Parts: sequence; C-alpha cells; structure tokens
Amino acid sequence: MAKSEQERSVSVELPDGSQLHFDEPVTVEDVAYEIGPGLGEDCRAGRVDGELVPPEYEITDDAEIEIVTPGSDDYLNLIRHSAAHVFAQALQRIYPEAELAIGPWTDEGFYYDIAGVDIDEDDFEEIEAEMAAIVEADYDIERVYRDREEALEIYADNEYKRDILETEAAGEEPVSFYVQDDWQDLCKGPHVESTGEIGAFELLQISSAYWRGEEENEMLTRVYGTAFESEDDLEAFLERRRKAEERDHRKIGQELDLFSIDETTGPGLPLYHPNGKTVLNELSEYVGNLNREADYREVETPHVFRTELWKKSGHYDNYRDDMFLLDVNDEEYGLKPMNCPGHATIFDQQQWSYRDLPVRYFEDGKVYRKEQRGELSGLSRVWAFTIDDGHLFVRPDQIEDEVEAIMDIILDTLETFDLDYNIQFATRPEKSVGSDDIWERAEAQLESVLEDQDIDYEIEDGDGAFYGPKIDFAFEDALGRSWDGPTVQLDFNMPERFDLSYVGEDNEEHRPVMIHRALYGSYERFFMVLIEHYNGKFPPWLAPEQVRILPISDDQIPYAKQIQNRYLDDYRVTIEDRSWTVKRKIRQGHEDRVPYMLILGSNEEEAGTISVRDRKEQELNDVDPEAFADHLGTEIDQRRTDVTFVQQHGN
Repeated sequence: MAKSEQERSVSVELPDGSQLHFDEPVTVEDVAYEIGPGLGEDCRAGRVDGELVPPEYEITDDAEIEIVTPGSDDYLNLIRHSAAHVFAQALQRIYPEAELAIGPWTDEGFYYDIAGVDIDEDDFEEIEAEMAAIVEADYDIERVYRDREEALEIYADNEYKRDILETEAAGEEPVSFYVQDDWQDLCKGPHVESTGEIGAFELLQISSAYWRGEEENEMLTRVYGTAFESEDDLEAFLERRRKAEERDHRKIGQELDLFSIDETTGPGLPLYHPNGKTVLNELSEYVGNLNREADYREVETPHVFRTELWKKSGHYDNYRDDMFLLDVNDEEYGLKPMNCPGHATIFDQQQWSYRDLPVRYFEDGKVYRKEQRGELSGLSRVWAFTIDDGHLFVRPDQIEDEVEAIMDIILDTLETFDLDYNIQFATRPEKSVGSDDIWERAEAQLESVLEDQDIDYEIEDGDGAFYGPKIDFAFEDALGRSWDGPTVQLDFNMPERFDLSYVGEDNEEHRPVMIHRALYGSYERFFMVLIEHYNGKFPPWLAPEQVRILPISDDQIPYAKQIQNRYLDDYRVTIEDRSWTVKRKIRQGHEDRVPYMLILGSNEEEAGTISVRDRKEQELNDVDPEAFADHLGTEIDQRRTDVTFVQQHGN
C-alpha cells in the first residue's frame, strides 16, 4: 500500500534547533542545498541521529541532522577514513597479493588489518611514497553499487570481505563500494570527494590483531596511521605523540620499578613492585579517609562467587562473555566482574529501618574481566583490577543529597591531583535491565542534580550501565588526553532483583535505591594516568622515595644516618652509600625522579646543616635540617603536587 503524503513527509532538526520540513524522503545533500547552495557544494557527509553517513544517505523519518563540511570536527574522520583507503591502494600496488580486512578511522588516525603479506615498519617509506603519489594524483572518490553476486565474485579469494558481506552487509542489495582510480573497496563510507583532500599523513606502527577480535580467529597484521588537513596539524600531533611516548607509563613503570606484567603469570595481570605498592597504599589511605569521613563503612567480599549470584544480579546475562568462569565440584563459579552484588548481599543480611538509611559501604575490591588479549595495554586495560568501590542504599527522598555529596568528594579528589575534567551524563544503553518507568525515574533524578548544581555536562546517549544511568567524570592529563575516571550510577534495578527492603515510617516495607560510585574509577587506570600526568615525578606525599641523602664520601655516612634518624624518621628516606662520585649520585637521583636530595659533605657535617637539591635542579646550601623536615611535613600533609622548599626558602 502506498504511503499517504503525510506519512511520506519528513522533518529534520538542525543543530541550532530550527526545523525543515519536506513532503517526501530527502538525502543529506538535499537538506544541505535547501539550507543554502554554498552549504550544498561543501557538503561531504552528515550526522543523522548521531550516525555519520554519506551525502546521498536518504532520510525517511524525522531526524536530527548536522551537515559535515571542510572544517567540521567530523571532516577529519572523513580524511582519515579516506587515508585508510589510500594506504590499502598503495599497499596493493606494491603487494598485489595483500588481502584487505577492515580499515576504519580512529580517534587518532586510522588502521587497516591485512593478511597475505609480510611487512614491517622498514617498509613504511616505500608505502608512504606510493600513498603520496595517489594523493598527488587527486583521484575522485566515488560511491558505486554492485549487486551481491558481483561483490562475492570480486572477493572470491578474500575470506574477510566475504565474511563482512555475509554479516554486516547481509541485508544490503545492492552493496556499497568506494572507487578511486582503478582500485575499489567494500565500504559504507563516508569519504572525502578526492584523494587530494588528504593534506598530510604518516604511517605510525605495526601490531597484530585477531580477526573480529576473537582469539580463535586468524592473526592479522594491523597497520596504524594518521592523517590531517595540513602538515602543521600532523607535526603538532607527532610532537604530542612523542611527548606521550616519553611519558608512557609502561616505560616509566620500568624505570622507577613500579610494576611489571609478565606473560608467565598471565596477560593483563599486573605485578606491583615495592615502589608501586607504596604509591597504591598512599592512594588507598587517602580515599579510605575520605570514605570514613563521609560515614562509609568498610566491607570486604571474596574474589569468586557461585554463578547463582551473578544470575540474580543480571551480570551473568550481560557480562558472561567477559567473565572468568570455573567449575568446582560440579558447580559453576565466576570471578567477580563487579563488587556490587556482594554489597547488596551484605545489606540483605539484616533488617533496616528508614532511620538507618542511608547505608554506605566501601571496598577496595579486586575484580576480573576477560578482555581480548589484543585490547590489553599496560595498566590502562587489564584482566585484574581494583575498584575503589562504594555502594549506598538510600531512601528515594535521599537520592539528590547523596549524589551531590558524592560529586563534592569526587571534585575534591580531582583537585587534589591537579586533574582537569569534563562530565558526561550517560543514559540507557541498548543492552539493559529494568522497565522504562524505572529508567525514566533514574535518569530524571541524576539530571536534576546536574541542573540544580549548574554543572556543565554532555549527554552520552546509550552509554549508561546495564542497570542504570550514570554521571561519568573524564579527567585530562598534562598532555590533554582524556581518561575515564570517577563515576556515580543510580540503580533501581538491583534492589528489585535482590528483593532488598527497609521498613518505612508507615511500618510497611519499601524498596531502597542503590547508588554505585567510585572516586578513582580503578586504581590501575588512575595509577597509569598519574604516572603519565606527572611524568613519574609524583607529588612528595605519593613518591615511593621522598628524600635521598647523598654523602659526598663514606666519612659522612654516619652524619647521613643521624639526619635520617633525628629529622626524617617519619618519611621514606634512603641513603645513597654506593662508592660513586657526588655528581653521579645527583644524576641518578634526577633519573629516579626523587623529590629531594640532601647533599652532605664535611662542611655540612661541621656546621650541622644540609644542602637541599630538588628534582627541578634547584639547590640551597646551609639549610637547617629541622626547617627542611618541617617544610616536607607540610608539603605531605597538604598533599601539594610539587616540590617548593628551595623556591620558598631561597630568598
């Protein structure tokens, strides 16, 4: 039956909130021309209800739309997607036997997974030269359609493209390809109009990746690259990348003997060395004090539970593929991927009155998630990690006050570590539990807190936890990179699933609301961020070694011990007693990023003083050791982020 004119009409909402109305379905490009001929000429793609699509994409229902033109944020994604095709074309010119898998854009560039050819980074120069020739030729990039049989014939010898045709493109007829010169690739787009629009590019590195990220599949070669509109933008990116490599937490972790990840113990299972554990202990003590001051009570739950618990909580259905499961005496158990079911069970062990709420629990709880090996990366993504978890059980009328209090603690925490941040409000994901009514109530409660506190935030549609919406804090490090961190999550579902209750003022049973929160997120990722943010130069209160005493000769070792025992007994202090020159001792102290070095020679011993050198290479002589110890104590007690003694006492 043909649609009526009313049924065929389409309304689109533009970023400024204005609307355009059409009597029939229209393409993104049609909308752009309707706004203005110049915008139509410049249209390279569109965002329709959040999805990036090519100009010829047809809009058949009411939608929100944004036109992508050169200079738009999304234009860089188009350049990078097209650069991935240019790489693939260049590769197949040099190595015709190369098989192509997938080649998407990423936040930092693009990658292409390939098979059938053995290349390494020494081959980049030749491939980049061929890519430059393709960009210089300025080939038109055109979208064409092939019928399914023709597409299958084109990829008769490419199992990866055939897999895509039979899965992601299973319902498409005809099938979308993009063509440049005599080369083509199965692709939905979008792309720039010609290869000449790629202003600058560079291939970065090679790694391995399983097809589809599944370990039972074939291992492919993944080539990473990046692309920008201009050489200046590329050079700025490469400089940021160089600085990031210098601050890489894996490199610094080895230099400072903080942690290691050994394949013999298993991937994604970090081992913390004494220096690293010292930092973690300080982090735990800091956040533990915050919890106790806010009337949280510490609990502890085991690492493994029967899967009956995970089925009850909903984790089994939603997290089973990411869980480590094991059989014990014909019963199935699972290492815990989250701490919340254990805390809910503790709450359920006794009866509660409305006067008892809120009940607040906290735990540094170790959890386990079976990430794909190819996704593991240092401390940023691991199999075993510790969440500074907190769970609150509250009456509905207490929600806003408790969420506000949690956010105040989070903001104080981020300020302590001198971390900038932004806030996202994440709504119901596609894979979730609970009724529409529950989700609407939960989202309205969290959004009300954000609005009442006049907090700037972005909405992340569909990015909530499977059991409830959340407020996420993403912190920025010294290089401007963003990392997931603290979170506040509102949960009406788990109390229902666990049949939790309290007795209200009316002597009837009522359902509490559960709030999940973490002040760091996880210790592993937060530790990683701090290592890179500070470049290993931890604030004195966190530093594994706060002071290193450098006797100029063995004759001053007794004086060094006297200074340590009399003035610095409460701090983490070592004496460098190796038979090195003082110059070498100082150099090693700077390489180890020790906040303060105390240099002791015969003059200092005779005068009963010390010479103080900080890691900024500032030095002050004839210092009263008691004055230094008092200052160090103040820096540590106030959790200052940098060394300030020489600067404050040098005048």
